[in-house]
Amino acid sequence: MRAVIQRVKNASCTVDNQITGQIQKGLMILLGVEEADTTEDLKWLGQKLINLRIFEDEQGLMNKSIQDIDGNILLISQFTLFAQTKKGNRPSFIRAAKPDKAKPMYEEMALLLSQLLQKEVQLGIFGADMKIDLLNDGPVTIVMDTKDKDNF
Repeated sequence: MRAVIQRVKNASCTVDNQITGQIQKGLMILLGVEEADTTEDLKWLGQKLINLRIFEDEQGLMNKSIQDIDGNILLISQFTLFAQTKKGNRPSFIRAAKPDKAKPMYEEMALLLSQLLQKEVQLGIFGADMKIDLLNDGPVTIVMDTKDKDNF
């Protein structure tokens, strides 16, 4: 699994001119699922996301987690995070999981994050043409990959 985590002042997802999810202060997370991903990857990443200390404390240092600030999460599925661009100019998405695997894992991540955060996680619509609007705070943007845990 690969995630792009952005600390935001606000974020929203729109599909067919309808807002499907929106948050104020919190995390906007783009989530890509790979064919090789497992439930263990999902649980590891979910815990890391909830406990990631990237919000400012009273001294302006990044010492607080999403739970500490009572923040919100907008979770968006994004298979393009597994784009391979080695050959030619057209990306290949062969490493991205097929929808029959990716959608249940995306839904399971949403459920896990909701349980850990103890509030509803806002969502996009899996496989839809989504329009994402956000105000990145900082900017703070972090990339995590469950296949490279030693570097994250």
